[in-house]
Amino acid sequence: MTDQSSNQMWGGRFAAGPDAIMEAINASIGFDKRMAAQDIAGSRAHAAMLAATGVITDNDAEAIREGLLTVLSEIEGGTFQFSTALEDIHMNVEARLKEIIGEPAGRLHTGRSRNDQVATDFKLWVRDQLDAAESGLLALIRALLSQAEAGADWVMPGFTHLQTAQPVTWGHHMMAYVEMFGRDLSRVRDARVRMNESPLGSAALAGTSFPIDREMTASALGFDRPTANSLDAVSDRDFALEFLSVASICAMHLSRFAEELVIWSSAQFRFVTLSDRFSTGSSIMPQKKNPDAAELIRAKVGRIFGANTALMMVMKGLPLAYSKDMQEDKEQVFDAADNWMLALAAMEGMVKDMSANRESLAAAAGSGFSTATDLADWLVRVLKVPFRDAHHVTGTLVAMAENRGCDLPDLTLEDMQGVHAGITEDIFSVLGVENSVSSRMSYGGTAPAQVRAQVARWKEVLAG
Repeated sequence: MTDQSSNQMWGGRFAAGPDAIMEAINASIGFDKRMAAQDIAGSRAHAAMLAATGVITDNDAEAIREGLLTVLSEIEGGTFQFSTALEDIHMNVEARLKEIIGEPAGRLHTGRSRNDQVATDFKLWVRDQLDAAESGLLALIRALLSQAEAGADWVMPGFTHLQTAQPVTWGHHMMAYVEMFGRDLSRVRDARVRMNESPLGSAALAGTSFPIDREMTASALGFDRPTANSLDAVSDRDFALEFLSVASICAMHLSRFAEELVIWSSAQFRFVTLSDRFSTGSSIMPQKKNPDAAELIRAKVGRIFGANTALMMVMKGLPLAYSKDMQEDKEQVFDAADNWMLALAAMEGMVKDMSANRESLAAAAGSGFSTATDLADWLVRVLKVPFRDAHHVTGTLVAMAENRGCDLPDLTLEDMQGVHAGITEDIFSVLGVENSVSSRMSYGGTAPAQVRAQVARWKEVLAG
């Protein structure tokens, strides 16, 4: 049992402190200590504001400021003793501050509550993670741009249903992921703008009667403005949910690319070679090189998706304003953030280090009748054959080539004229994969010139 004297933060409401079970379920210091820097930053801003508005003296504010810096140095130096009896990072910091500076520490909490304090700390922490995600996405996009530029004219098969469809370029495929991660980047930036309002000063739920200056603390902490409703401010976790939503969408994109890298690096495809830094060997089969980093990225999506669902479930039934349920808002966000940042870094490393096997890509690009659509388009464009008829003619020629065990360019002109008499020698100009990709000059198409134009556009976007 923990007696009342072991935790004076409980005040006079209870005759005895919580027992070991209650202490264990109530304490969050085991995980929310990760917000120590944010908590101390918020407290320093609050103390400075209290002094500026005359709520506390300048001497008390200076003692609080110096004491908080000492606490921060102890935490960063690993000498701070965290206590589960003190429940959370806020109480741990305040108790240590009192040991260091005495009575002035008791004035720090004037005009605020743990409710707005934790909301502020958590927002600051999530905002830092959004900034880290932005940096990770920018690095990944730049790595993809380098791959796209180097292989702007390297042909490879494009797939639908994982079946060969039409030839594309390596650069075009890399740029598809640039677009995906570019949208993730815009979501990160958009979420950061929306969440950048300060809850500090909302107090428990109704605001405070002290003459505080919320604009001052908001500005000191880098927020755009204070929140406009105190009830909403202390109970809002939209910012964390949006963070998890953005992380989930990005993780899905990472997982799709990871799946392709797993397939492409296999002995059956040999499209890419991953570096040894992001692969492992087999404990029993010496010939194997396993794409473990890609597989682990693919797996981490489950943890990030799960965190999103978990927090949705925590929040879905809570009446305004604050409920203790919200203590369960952090662990899954912390875990999702850790795994998202790790996945971004690992993917960037793999993309920077991987080598595309140009010969294997080209050989695969010409297989599976990948230029059949070009043949049909030629019939429509040159012979003015209705597309449905052209589709039928092309299907007949594909079946003929399949029966003979050859590809479309291997059929003779006579073979083709036997299916449609109007076909001329010019048909062979569209059947090569190089000709096929070069002809796809529509905006956003796979032609090397279009790929290079998109690379240049993205470089301008990133430079701006």
